Formats: sequence, structure tokens, C-alpha cells
Amino acid sequence: MSTIVVGVDGSEASLRALRFAIDEARVHGADVKAVNAWHVPPLAYGAGMGPVPIDLAAYPQVAHARLEESLREIEAADSGVTVIPVVREGRPAHILCEEAKNADLLVVGARGLGGFRGLLLGSVSQECAHHAGCPVVIVRNEEAETDAGRVKKHGALTHR
Repeated sequence: MSTIVVGVDGSEASLRALRFAIDEARVHGADVKAVNAWHVPPLAYGAGMGPVPIDLAAYPQVAHARLEESLREIEAADSGVTVIPVVREGRPAHILCEEAKNADLLVVGARGLGGFRGLLLGSVSQECAHHAGCPVVIVRNEEAETDAGRVKKHGALTHR
């Protein structure tokens, strides 16, 4: 194993995924590509009500800041693993699958910053599980329940 790609959006789920990816990289002697993807949502263009003043430069700046903060928070620099930060424009699932084309593993959190909090899987993790060209690990939320109704901490769902 040489490269592990992990999606990082600054959410708790992505921090768990980042920790998982770094732990796996340490065991296998791999590098980690920590990826944050950003895009301007259609609503920012006024949703048919005319243009809304937006600062397009703020989107990549926020993405870089979230990624840097996430790496600091889990002390990636002290992990003994080479972590390569990547920030790209585009839909997160598409960017993650693209970055993982030549990777050995793609790691994502079960739920990120968007969407409906009650869902077991978010749209990004679900899309990655279906479209990635490498094995995918979906790191579950701490509060996710197993089939038996017990709380399982730091569990992971795997695909492929």
C-alpha cells in the first residue's frame, strides 16, 4: 500500500476518517492525501432572483483553512506519516474519486457537514462507495448503532 486518500471537510466525521487514514498509513508505510473539495452552490447565484454578491475567492480560502485546521487538530505533522494536503474545486465525491484513481484506499466519514444529520450515510460517502476505483472505508459516526442496537465507537464500513 502506498497511497491513502481521505476526504476532509472539517466535520467530526472527517476528523475520525483522517485519524483512521493516518493510522492505516502508519501500519502500511503509506502516504496520505488529505483532500478537501469546494464548490460554489447554485443558490449563491441568486436562485433565479438575480445575482447575489458573493466573494468567489472565499470558497477556496475556507477550504484551505478547514483542511489546515483539521491537520493541526489531529496533529498530523507529528504522526510520522507523510500527509499531502489537496484542495480542489468541484463536487466532493467526484474530486475524491478522481484523487483516488491511483490510490490503494479511499477513506471518508459517514456524514460530513451537509445534508440531513439523521442519515447513516451521507451523499458523498455513498457516491464514493459506488464509484471509487479502489477499496473504500467509510468511518462510522460514534453514535451510529449496530444492527443489535448497541453503540459501536470508531467502527468502519468497508466496500469492495
